[in-house]
Amino acid sequence: MHVYLNGEFLPLEQARVSVEDRGFLFGDGVYEVTRVLPSGLFAETEHWDRLQRGIKELTLPTPEGFNKAQVRGISEHLLEANGLKGRQATVYLQLTRGAAPRNHAFPPAGTPPTLYLSASPFQVPWTQRKEGVSALMLPDLRWARCDLKTVNLLPNIMAKQQARDAGVYEAVLVRDNVITEGASTSVFIVMDGVLHTHPKNQRILPGVTRDHVLALACELGMTVKEQPVAVNDRGRFQEVFLAGTTTDVQPVVTLNGAKVGEGTPGPLTLALQRALLQRMGLEAPPELGL
Repeated sequence: MHVYLNGEFLPLEQARVSVEDRGFLFGDGVYEVTRVLPSGLFAETEHWDRLQRGIKELTLPTPEGFNKAQVRGISEHLLEANGLKGRQATVYLQLTRGAAPRNHAFPPAGTPPTLYLSASPFQVPWTQRKEGVSALMLPDLRWARCDLKTVNLLPNIMAKQQARDAGVYEAVLVRDNVITEGASTSVFIVMDGVLHTHPKNQRILPGVTRDHVLALACELGMTVKEQPVAVNDRGRFQEVFLAGTTTDVQPVVTLNGAKVGEGTPGPLTLALQRALLQRMGLEAPPELGL
């Protein structure tokens, strides 16, 4: 496997980052994961715009020549080098404030940032998409700027592991008695035939797939409300699904051990799942009937 690190393409086992890198010491950096389809990078502009927003908000320096065209070129080179051209894959990008003696304050101006990219194969878990998954609700213990895609993911990781230990797929996070999002996904809920999801603010990540799903819902004539959903309304949940770069539209059929609706993927979820697959140019195996 070949990766890109600070201007070089090299085998993964030869890639080295300083122990004084602020990403390692403080989680001082941002990242993006972009889906790669046989047709190329999916939602490239949206991922780039979100990355730029994080860089601006954290006042991160960028390497010389850092722009969307450069990142696209690096991504395509990695896909080619790793035998992933024309296949499904993901490209991971991480940018940190660079290496400097450990100090909480920013290092001196001119400290070179650290830029790392890698490409990995990806396969859609089609049976999981068709049958649905289970989830449980956990407290949202993250910081107050969840709208920034930083590498500070410890609360997400702890929630995800708690979900794994419970034998379920995802942790649905709750803050002030309302559902925010998943540990690594956006959350959508159908109540009374209306599609609900938490509004964009500092409590959730502005998901790229989330925005595509909302646009598709409007195209399909669904009623959409971007407003918080209270945990106390759980008895009214007719459908629940997750959305994300590697999650697409993933039905949730049980929540906290209880069935969601009939305990099978619901009609709005399935319609949006099909619409997103069509937008991505993907086809499920015919035997699954998606």
